[in-house]
Amino acid sequence: MSFASIRIITADLDALVAFYERVTGQQAERPAPVFAQFRGPGATLAIASTDTVAMLNGALVPAANRSVFVEFEVDDVDAAFAALPLEREDVVLEPTTMPWGNRSALVRDPDGNVVNLFRPPVAR
Repeated sequence: MSFASIRIITADLDALVAFYERVTGQQAERPAPVFAQFRGPGATLAIASTDTVAMLNGALVPAANRSVFVEFEVDDVDAAFAALPLEREDVVLEPTTMPWGNRSALVRDPDGNVVNLFRPPVAR
């Protein structure tokens, strides 16, 4: 088995795609009007309209996540955080060095999903 992707279901595809384009610095692949994806060397982040899951009778609800967050390893956490046009309520944790050494900033995407911008400790 091979891991394929994490998919976020949203009622506002364009807003979420624009946010993740800023976070990743990549333009999303848009193979269909209701779907977008960002491919990286380790994983794929897929974003889909609620239209893609209509047949699942409400099993997936946009903007309702409170248990999973999306993580991006970045070269400079402070710069990546500063580059995002965030409202105060979008900031979960300003850039902070965690007790285990990672530098992290946690923010909310337009649907309220938590996104971790992090950098592992640098070997000394």
